[in-house]
Amino acid sequence: QELPEMVLLKFFRAENTPVPARPTPEQLSNLIKTSLHYPESFNHSFHQKSLCLVPVTLLLSNCSQAVVDVMIDLRHKTTSPEALEIHGSFTWLGQTQYKLQLKSQEVYSLQLKACFVHTGVYNLGTPRVFAKLADQVTLFETSQQNSMPALIIINNI
Repeated sequence: QELPEMVLLKFFRAENTPVPARPTPEQLSNLIKTSLHYPESFNHSFHQKSLCLVPVTLLLSNCSQAVVDVMIDLRHKTTSPEALEIHGSFTWLGQTQYKLQLKSQEVYSLQLKACFVHTGVYNLGTPRVFAKLADQVTLFETSQQNSMPALIIINNI
């Protein structure tokens, strides 16, 4: 009995069929770059006014080519004892959460106010920023990598 001839099968894929790439967790945690702009030191007369208000700008840069949903949470407090010894506690005034959408490569400037009741060195780097690709249906945003501590010196005059 004669064996049937073997035929080679060719598999091919159209060259320009896009393969949806799933971003890695590291890519998702680097969608938004943040930077805080504020005076290095601030002079205030606590005898005349007990509350010292300092304007702070939070700059958000969309580093991706996609539209990104961003959530900013100012309610986060530094609770580690070492951090509180070096940097006292302060409060963000006004709205404590922001939700916005940044287009590809868009830079957004958010005006904040920090409130201090004592002189000292404070770390303003407490805002937590979360982001997700706008077209993705996920239940939670990915926490964006936090920058270095943002120290400010509050002086009494």
